[in-house]
Amino acid sequence: MPEYLISFNDEWVAEHTPEQIDGKATASRALIQEMREAGVLLFANGALDRSTVLCSVRAADGEPVFADGPAVERDEYLGGFTVIDVPDDQSARHWAGRLAVVLDWPQEVHRFRGPGEGASHQSGRDRQL
Repeated sequence: MPEYLISFNDEWVAEHTPEQIDGKATASRALIQEMREAGVLLFANGALDRSTVLCSVRAADGEPVFADGPAVERDEYLGGFTVIDVPDDQSARHWAGRLAVVLDWPQEVHRFRGPGEGASHQSGRDRQL
C-alpha cells in the first residue's frame, strides 16, 4: 500500500494556552489510537519548532561536520507529522481531514514515491502474509 506523510508547520498553528494544547493533545492521541487500531499508523510525533532543532550536519571530505542549530535559517519549521500506510489517496485524505479537525490547524499530505525502510517497518504486503 502507498505510504503518506501528513504534516504541518509550526508557523501554521495559532498561539494556544497550555490548557488548549493539553486538550488538543488528548484528542489527537485518541485519533492516533484509532489509526493504530485500523492498522494504518506507521509513526506520529510533534511539538517541533525552531527551539527543537538540535544540530545540522553536512559532509566534508567524507566526514560528518556538525553545527548547532538549523542547516539554513528559514521562516517555517516542521511542527509535527504522521506517517500512514493506506490503500489510496482518498484514505490518506480521510485521516488528514480527521487530524485537521481534531487539531484545528492545517495539514499537508504527501505521497511517498515508494515504500520506506526502517527497523520496525513492514509493508502492507508483508503484514498480510
